[in-house]
Amino acid sequence: MTQEHKFGMVALIGPPNAGKSTLMNAFLGQKLAIVTPKPQTTRNRISGILSRDDAQIVFLDTPGIHRLRGRMNRFLLDSAWSALGSCDVVVALFDAALYSGKPHLFEKEVEPMIEPLRGCHLPVIVALNKVDRVKDKAQLLPLMQRISETFPEFELLPLSAVTGEGRDKLLDKLLGILPEGPAMFPEDQISTVPMRFLASEIIREKLFMSLREELPYSTAVEIELFDETGATIHIAAAIYASRKNHKGMIIGKGGQNLKLIGQQAREELEEMLERKVMLELWVKVKEDWTEHPGFLRSIGLGE
Repeated sequence: MTQEHKFGMVALIGPPNAGKSTLMNAFLGQKLAIVTPKPQTTRNRISGILSRDDAQIVFLDTPGIHRLRGRMNRFLLDSAWSALGSCDVVVALFDAALYSGKPHLFEKEVEPMIEPLRGCHLPVIVALNKVDRVKDKAQLLPLMQRISETFPEFELLPLSAVTGEGRDKLLDKLLGILPEGPAMFPEDQISTVPMRFLASEIIREKLFMSLREELPYSTAVEIELFDETGATIHIAAAIYASRKNHKGMIIGKGGQNLKLIGQQAREELEEMLERKVMLELWVKVKEDWTEHPGFLRSIGLGE
């Protein structure tokens, strides 16, 4: 008897910094979505394709669910919730370490997700992530009880995307739910997003890590040139700042910060593309770009 083959799409959804990108990267066994300690790093839905002999799963990493105001934040929320429309299963991811130490944040971050998840009419698995960071395991019990009472109709799984604890169990649960179907993508394809988008994300990650506090959230990256015709890939990218005084902070004294961003991004791009890369970066000012719908769509938001 031929073993059935599964195919389906899984939405990873949850508050900022719940570990969605880390979990998807762990399932794929390689870095696809950028990861930083800063919340709201993910701005676009990013797909990751896991191909096995018995299944092909397309994971959708989504922007964090939050209550922040502003046009860009509305775009991010719309992008996150609209991902559910094309999926077969939803994994709602929550930060065990955060709510164990600060229970009051549970109401702020988790409760706004209750009705949308109940109303999505899809199988939902609630994953309590970062259990490895809860030193006193006794703190997990009341948190798990509270989540079970909040989502009584959904299965709850504790896990750690970093250490792997519970990850295989989650994957087995997903395989049990996904429908039968043939693979839709070549087995060596890891994403549906274009390479130039991944390049912009890598640059943005290095930008995020080099800037302090709120400044990263007022920056964006747009690839202006991605030329693969020669032996060396030529990439030119614009970094947009929403304030004139931010431009100098991004560039740094004597251009040192921008140089470091470029060096780190180039090295990672060369590793990913397995070719030499010439990377050029410019910093431009676009006042209040986070409130411009046309510009937000031009960098892939609101789609």
